[in-house]
Amino acid sequence: MKTALLRMITAGLVCMFLLVAPAALLAADKININTATPEQLTELPGIGPATAAKIVEHRTAHPFTSAEQIMDVKGIGQAKYDAVKELIVVEELDPKAEKNAAPKKE
Repeated sequence: MKTALLRMITAGLVCMFLLVAPAALLAADKININTATPEQLTELPGIGPATAAKIVEHRTAHPFTSAEQIMDVKGIGQAKYDAVKELIVVEELDPKAEKNAAPKKE
């Protein structure tokens, strides 16, 4: 009797985890490839320290304007991009850029 109850509790906990875990992953922030540290970049699947350094080097000369441009970095092809595309984002580097833009007409 105790074994059956224990199995039911365990099954319930597993089901709860399977329902909650994907939501937690979706809530996680994406990595901005224009501002991420090399350590943050290595959290991406298939991105090691050497590739992270290449991303930082590339964006210093050519900031990314789209996530797809990460494939311009040597060592990142379509397969690696497919593995990270849902985890990365490109945001503008200068949050003051909107202040410098022409005023909006109303």
